[in-house]
Amino acid sequence: MIRKTTAILGVCLLGTAILAPSKGEAALGDQLLHKGMSNGDVKELQTYLLAKQVYPYYDNTGIYGSITEEAVRDFQSKAGIKSDGVAGPQTIAKIKVLKPGNIGKPVADLQSKLKAWGTYSGSADGIYGKGTKSAVAKFQSGKGLSADGIAGPITLNELNKRANPASGAVKEVTVHSTAYTADCQGCSGVTKMGIDLKRFDESKVIAVDPNVIPLGTTVEVEGYGKAVAGDVGGAINGSEIDVFFNDLNEAMNWGSRQVKVKVYQ
Repeated sequence: MIRKTTAILGVCLLGTAILAPSKGEAALGDQLLHKGMSNGDVKELQTYLLAKQVYPYYDNTGIYGSITEEAVRDFQSKAGIKSDGVAGPQTIAKIKVLKPGNIGKPVADLQSKLKAWGTYSGSADGIYGKGTKSAVAKFQSGKGLSADGIAGPITLNELNKRANPASGAVKEVTVHSTAYTADCQGCSGVTKMGIDLKRFDESKVIAVDPNVIPLGTTVEVEGYGKAVAGDVGGAINGSEIDVFFNDLNEAMNWGSRQVKVKVYQ
């Protein structure tokens, strides 16, 4: 349970921004990634780890540290491959396969591509649910592929043959904002993704309506700073957000206010 500073209740999950490799960098999977490295590929790796619900911390530095290494080991163990904490070709190949249950920026990108092909009519909310699975299966069937509803390498390669909606755009919205905290009696601090906010208490995360702000996107909240749209809540509808503070007093001081939010798409 996480304590809210208003009557609205909610939980949050942690995210990290996906950034395309800068010029001169290899695409994710073209180089071995390991502890001590720092580049755009590491940021992208962290985003996929989040989508697989094994990356427990918002880290916008793209540094392959102990948290990322631990997350890679966790994913490798669950995937049934050698758990060495190094993101090599086998690990990357498996982690880039998107399927039901995955959440975040990679899923939102997949949904945008499905929209470009006309097989998906929902919002690019970053949630791989029944609608997304059905759209993937429909696309696969139209391409003569096995229609299993899982977006693997072959499916993704086919999707990439049509131009994806332009990324890198920034939109600005005005929303009603409230705050919440895990710093309260009886609050476990565990989010929807199973993230322990008491352990990773420096996280900058907001809960959103994914139909307005897609899950997994990087945002900049007026008076709060850069964060990740990391969770949904039953009471978060339309132009509303919920921002996380580790300290109860900070959350109380935030209160309820109108703020401008830049959404980096």
